[in-house]
Amino acid sequence: MQKNYVYWRTEPIGKNFDPRFKPELTPKEMLELGVFGGKYMTDCKDEFPTDWFKKAKLNHEFHDPKINFFGINASQPLSEWIKKSWINPEDPRGWFQWYCRYYMGRRHEDDDRQIKRWLAIKRHIAQVKKNCQKKDLLCRTKQRQAILHWAYDSRKI
Repeated sequence: MQKNYVYWRTEPIGKNFDPRFKPELTPKEMLELGVFGGKYMTDCKDEFPTDWFKKAKLNHEFHDPKINFFGINASQPLSEWIKKSWINPEDPRGWFQWYCRYYMGRRHEDDDRQIKRWLAIKRHIAQVKKNCQKKDLLCRTKQRQAILHWAYDSRKI
């Protein structure tokens, strides 16, 4: 984890998002549902509002897919993220850390790239819609969990 990283919040919390970026879930909602095996944000809680963590499903010791909303692992290891150049050094935990900071009001040179990555997840939504009956939460659970990791509410599709 990086220490002493400082950034400026130039927008109000949860407001003034890029018009292309319309997440269906807040970081708090994602943490409460169960994402990233519960391990993702356990070492940087002081950076974010304490109410985000009151009902968050977390595991401080290890990545536990059972904590995820769909009870399944839908994550790739950090080594894969690094290999694919998905990690900006200022957000070493990747997209979700970027989103949490964006939600808190930080605007950053990496915003456009991350928003484009977020938009690309729509292909998974299309696959769930094509292959599953609406709200059949037992259909394509790995894909649905992955969609949740990107702030799309896959419980509604």
